[in-house]
Amino acid sequence: MCDNSDNYYAEEKKMLAGEPYFGGDPHLSLLRQNSQERAADVAKYRHDPERYVPAIRNLLGSVGDDKAIIESPTFFDYGKNTHVGKRFYMNSMCVILDCARVDIGDDVLFGPSVQVYCAGHPIDPATRLAGMEFARPIKIGNNVWVGGGAIIMPGVTIGDGVTIGAGAVVTKDVPDNVVVVGNPARIAKHV
Repeated sequence: MCDNSDNYYAEEKKMLAGEPYFGGDPHLSLLRQNSQERAADVAKYRHDPERYVPAIRNLLGSVGDDKAIIESPTFFDYGKNTHVGKRFYMNSMCVILDCARVDIGDDVLFGPSVQVYCAGHPIDPATRLAGMEFARPIKIGNNVWVGGGAIIMPGVTIGDGVTIGAGAVVTKDVPDNVVVVGNPARIAKHV
């Protein structure tokens, strides 16, 4: 049974506001479970065009057009906090921990096993053991290719026309029209 009081939604409000929140909150746990069920529908209907597009729209916060493709398996913490533009493609084994808003532009391609982490944990052991977490939004511009196994860390903004090399760990903002590689990711080339 859902408690409609403000208290029931308090941790979700903190999470979305960028404040420390308790990750084990029952309401947040229910939202994550619901996201897993919606992601299973995307996988189930991958080859049924009449159900596939509605399943993606039900999973995500917004979708730019009916051409989005999400290969399975994939994982979203919440799904509804992820917003994708036109012609989005996500290969299999990707993870989006969308505890904060994730904005993905038009013509973005994710290779396999790309990981987008809005979620973070305190470095203080006692605070971390108490179940506290934080989240920072991530923005990915238009015409971006994220190579397989790349990791995008909390709070990062990626510009337009960027290529992120396979296995890169993006810890800082990336300007427009560059190729970044490595751990931590560094500009390898301007395009």
